[in-house]
Amino acid sequence: MIRRRRILSPSFKLWLGRNQLPILGKGGASLLKAINRYGSIAEASGKLGISYKHAWNRLVEIERAIGEPVLRTKRGGRGGGGAELTEAALRLLRSYERTERYLSRALRDGESWEAIGLRISARNRLRGIVEGVEKDSIASKIRIRIMAPAVITAVITREAAEELDIKPGDDVEAVIKATEVMIAKD
Repeated sequence: MIRRRRILSPSFKLWLGRNQLPILGKGGASLLKAINRYGSIAEASGKLGISYKHAWNRLVEIERAIGEPVLRTKRGGRGGGGAELTEAALRLLRSYERTERYLSRALRDGESWEAIGLRISARNRLRGIVEGVEKDSIASKIRIRIMAPAVITAVITREAAEELDIKPGDDVEAVIKATEVMIAKD
C-alpha cells in the first residue's frame, strides 16, 4: 500500500491585544464590520446569527479593553435607532483588517516571512520621527528624520499612509528593502 504524503498548509487565528489580553479577533471584527455596514446592532447580530445580547456583551468587552467607546447609538422606536462605529472602533477594525491581509499574503508567499521580521537584520531598520507627510491621489511621501542624523523619504500608497495614520511627530521605523523603503509603526 502506497501512502500519499499529506501536505500541511499554514493557517492562523488573529487576535489583536494589549498586555497579553485579547481585544479583537475574527468574531469581534465581523461584528464591528456588520454594524458599520448595517448601522444597527440588531441587524448586524441577526446577519451574523448571534443574539443581540451576545453582540452587546462583546462590544462592552472591546470598549473595556481599549478604554474608549466603540459605538455612537441612537434610541430606537418608530423610524428606528441605529449605531455607528466611533473613530476608535474604525481604527481598531482597520488595524485588524490590515494585519489579517498582510498575514494572509505572507502565508501564501514564503518569501514574505522575511518582511515580517523573522529574518530582518538590524541593518535594515532605522528608527526616526516623521517630519512631513505629502499625499496625492495615489501615493504618499513620508519624510523621516532618522537618528543617524539623516532624513529618509519613503513613497507609500495613500491607503497605507491613512491606515497607519501617519502624521508629523510619529515615532516610526524605516524598513529598508532592496528597492524600496517601507514604513512600520508600533
